[in-house]
Amino acid sequence: MRKILLTDDDQNVRRMLTRVLSTEGYFIKEATDGLDAIKKLEKENYSLILLDLKMPGLNGLETLKKIRESDYNLPVIMMSAYGTVTEAVEAMKLGALDYLVKPFDIEELKITINRAIKQYELEVENIYYREEEEKRFNFDEIIGKSSAIEKVIEMIKNVAPTEAAVLINGESGTGKELVARAIYKNSDRNDRPFVVVNCAAFSLNLLESELFGHEKGAFTGAVTRRIGRFEMANSGTIFLDEIGEIDLSTQMKLLRVVQEKEFERVGSSRSIKVDVRILSATNKDLKKEIKNGTFREDLFYRLNVFNIEAPSLRDRKEDIHLLAEHFINKYNKILNKKIENISPKAMEYLLDYNYPGNIRELENIIERSMIMTKDHVMNEDYFAFVDKERMIEKKGTLKEMEKEAIIKYLIQNNSNRTKTATDLGISRRNLQNKIKIYKINL
Repeated sequence: MRKILLTDDDQNVRRMLTRVLSTEGYFIKEATDGLDAIKKLEKENYSLILLDLKMPGLNGLETLKKIRESDYNLPVIMMSAYGTVTEAVEAMKLGALDYLVKPFDIEELKITINRAIKQYELEVENIYYREEEEKRFNFDEIIGKSSAIEKVIEMIKNVAPTEAAVLINGESGTGKELVARAIYKNSDRNDRPFVVVNCAAFSLNLLESELFGHEKGAFTGAVTRRIGRFEMANSGTIFLDEIGEIDLSTQMKLLRVVQEKEFERVGSSRSIKVDVRILSATNKDLKKEIKNGTFREDLFYRLNVFNIEAPSLRDRKEDIHLLAEHFINKYNKILNKKIENISPKAMEYLLDYNYPGNIRELENIIERSMIMTKDHVMNEDYFAFVDKERMIEKKGTLKEMEKEAIIKYLIQNNSNRTKTATDLGISRRNLQNKIKIYKINL
């Protein structure tokens, strides 16, 4: 929800504006003076500040200076019943977006506020995605320090500079597309197109047209020529997600593209040459699909020149706290929150959960919990919706249970080996040996 901080010492003005702006869908917080506004800014995020110029104590211009000194880059609209040109110019120099003189036109105010907030949100979104794009190039988007993730990153570094086709295996929600993007970003083709196709999102009839394009009149509904994804990806990289969902007829045409670098649009006999690197991903066992006769063996070996396994979250529990921090930072910006951390008990909930939906499910849990959280810390109450029947309770082998216990206590004790060994009832040397055996990186 978009929140506005309304700062004015006149109670009647505050009441009127709160009533008017609330009907527009804004959530209004009132501040009686400049100091009150600064205190509220320290506690919550806002989309915009309406700031009166003449107030006792800290006036509007002084408040605006402090806001900018504190690096709050929010849009500020100044209001005054006694405005002068000099004050308006000073307010603009200090970074005010606009300056309205009372009594102002309410419709004009609404338009000004709406425009300012949309512009601000777009700037925040652009900054966020620029940061995320930069992170991807440096592998920072692949969160984790576990041996399983370090192995994946090492494999990406080795294969990215080559032209090899890569098949990424893994359960749903393990981040297979992130692996593909990291390969692309660190390849020599990173300044050329990266085209993603979710093969499971199209019907059998539509997928062929989606991949290779079609000519006008090729089939009912083909009213114009359409360029396919392989043409769009020419000179760049194409990522075929859920490759195991492609039917045998389309597999045969895909094999030709892989082998001969050419294809025909649907309804055309003219061959089109392309230079495309192919990355693909699946959550299916394609060798089993080959035995069942639903996937071509020759295509499998063409796509599987280099294989990367995206590990399940169950196999990298030591990364959960880093992933949780990442998602908190992400959704603080998106949800306009200021959540700082997770309580130890809540983290224990997260560490005990089995995550059939992997990282995607963890992200969903964090987002829902943050929506419900009212303060700076997420505690166990916000995880009550997690299905306890799917929690890990003394399941798996003794070694698996021991490894999970070590990871849990290391996280709870901020990687303090001595405290962890004490909590587990073993010597520090014994703990160090087990950390080495289980390849725990915390």
